[in-house]
Amino acid sequence: MLVMAALALAGAVALVWALAAGDMPIGLSEVFAALAGSEGMAGGIVRELRLPRAVATFVCGGLLATAGAVMQVLLRNPLADPYILGISGGAAVGALVALMLGAAAIWVDALAFAGALTAMLLVFGLAHGDGSWTQTRLLLTGVIVAAGCGAAVMLMLALASDTRVQSMLFWLMGDASGAARPWPGLAVLVLGLAAVMPFARDLNVLARGELNARALGVDVRRLRLGLYVLASLLTATAVTLIGSVGFVGLIVPHLVRLALGNDQRVLIPAAALAGGTLLTVADTAARTVIAPQQLPVGVLTALIGVPVFLFLLARHRR
Repeated sequence: MLVMAALALAGAVALVWALAAGDMPIGLSEVFAALAGSEGMAGGIVRELRLPRAVATFVCGGLLATAGAVMQVLLRNPLADPYILGISGGAAVGALVALMLGAAAIWVDALAFAGALTAMLLVFGLAHGDGSWTQTRLLLTGVIVAAGCGAAVMLMLALASDTRVQSMLFWLMGDASGAARPWPGLAVLVLGLAAVMPFARDLNVLARGELNARALGVDVRRLRLGLYVLASLLTATAVTLIGSVGFVGLIVPHLVRLALGNDQRVLIPAAALAGGTLLTVADTAARTVIAPQQLPVGVLTALIGVPVFLFLLARHRR
């Protein structure tokens, strides 16, 4: 409980910093007054510009870290990440089509989510085949679909006009500047955690091996399929929010596992808080380090997380 409280406090501090920092610094008293409904320029900046973006980045980080933690247990592979089933590639194809056509932001989000769902359905449909669904077949299908989506993305970048390429590249590297509707994503994160946590004990058993899980009464096939679909939906929502942000879903579960152990009842909610905090800090730094120019948030997540991960790995050599 102490660790969870510390992570929650860190997340709150990151959110407050995101609301206060920017081209126009705002004091803490003004931030809290704006959240309470005060009028004026500071209130408008906090509520209309910075709050949606801060919530979106926190939610996206939480979604990716949760999906990554679930995928790593299901696959028993520390290199698994939320994008392993091609979800990000499908979302990228949909979003880049909208950007090439100059569509409004809401259509970019809509086509990104549609592309992610299409990729997910394609992977699960092809992997099922004649009914002999297997974990290996699912992964291979995901890799192939991701490769096909990657080829489509490269083709669109090659054909796009110079005025469109920069926005397309920023989306591919993660861009939270247009995140104005984070509340559905927050609802998905809360519901996703509520759906995963009842299966945390089964995931603990599955982490010790499929035979042990079956011997203890776990329906491994149903558990895997249900959590694969849930993790894919969490990933699709995250990619729709601010684009394709790498690193968070892969490394944050590692960091939490090194620090807290492999009990999924603690690891999954802790990973959600840590992922949200990391991405919020990275996005705030991305828009303030060389302001008014903004950096892609995916670059900052790598620059922040890699040294921390290497430091923890050196301390936990076993």
